[in-house]
Amino acid sequence: MRLSLADPFRALRPRAAEKKASAARPLIALAGPRAPVWTPRDYASLARAGFERNVVAYRCVRLVAEAAASAPLKIVEDGAVACDHPLKALLERPNPDQSGAELFEALYGFLQTAGNAYLEAAFLDGAARELYALRPDRMKARLGPRGWPDAYEYSVGGRKVLFRMDEGAIAPILHLKLFHPTNDHYGLSPLEAAAAPVDLHNAATAWNKALLDNAARPSGALVYKGPEGAESLAPEQFERLKAELAETYAGPAGAGRPIVLDGGLDWRQMSLSPADMDFMEAKNAAAREIALAFGVPPMLLGIPGDNTYSNYREANLAFWKQTVLPLVKKTAAALTGWLGRAFGARVECDLAGIEALAAERDALWARVSAADFLDEDEKRAMLGLAPRAGGEAGDV
Repeated sequence: MRLSLADPFRALRPRAAEKKASAARPLIALAGPRAPVWTPRDYASLARAGFERNVVAYRCVRLVAEAAASAPLKIVEDGAVACDHPLKALLERPNPDQSGAELFEALYGFLQTAGNAYLEAAFLDGAARELYALRPDRMKARLGPRGWPDAYEYSVGGRKVLFRMDEGAIAPILHLKLFHPTNDHYGLSPLEAAAAPVDLHNAATAWNKALLDNAARPSGALVYKGPEGAESLAPEQFERLKAELAETYAGPAGAGRPIVLDGGLDWRQMSLSPADMDFMEAKNAAAREIALAFGVPPMLLGIPGDNTYSNYREANLAFWKQTVLPLVKKTAAALTGWLGRAFGARVECDLAGIEALAAERDALWARVSAADFLDEDEKRAMLGLAPRAGGEAGDV
């Protein structure tokens, strides 16, 4: 392509009188800063920008959901662990299409991305026989006279199903939500709290990708040096030049394409030093903020430069104790309040079955065993076991 700007100034050449002119006006900026555009705070946008397009948020959601779903649950009835109980069978095989681990992984995944998760109970002969995890973006709470939900409406494909909360001994819907300081009925997800660093991380990735598509070279500027008396472009020439440059040289297709200049135009390369534009460090800082929102130690994500924990084991233990276990215990308490009355049992997290806590559990057993001032029942109580005097020993 040939850009020629000599002919339009033929009529201006006789004018030799000196006049005032801006030194910056001949510079044509090809790109400039714009106001930041943030991802809308709705479930679909956050799920696409975060879980589907951001590797750090995706890994955080998977880590929390898979770890929490792997934590075993136990059924406690009359102070003893019930190995063969209908509620245990329901939680292990909630429906014909999912295992218990798959159901709870979806449940915890919805909590991390939406801040809300819903379980539906399918009844047969008045008893809950199956459980299903429902998508939170399709569920809407209907408020009753007291200002609290008395029904939930599930909509998909133009069809709606209404779940009334006063039907039967067990409510048809269990609504789990994370704390939201400004909403009485819906929770706030870690993904929404991390929306700004997610956008920053995505933008840095897109910038690096565009730089590579443009032969890894930064942008530049066209400097116009017109004849004496015509040091600046006319407005229509300025707009035409911008349009031609954008059409021919912008985007990946124009990477490396040579520019043919004429009529007093000169190309000046603009370089950015690593100290001015360190996008890799900006990405790592955004990744740490995303991990902070989800409660995942950055070391578990492989982010370079993070030395908060001396080793991987300590980071994994902190992840389980500060993030996973509170989430599992909260869910177990909610299941107890929802199904416990009908089944006459209590749902608890089985800490003895969590492999990540094995080292800490062994240290506790060693300390309790060495305590000679405690009798056997006191030691068993400190370890969370039922006393022998109460019958057959078992986990509580």
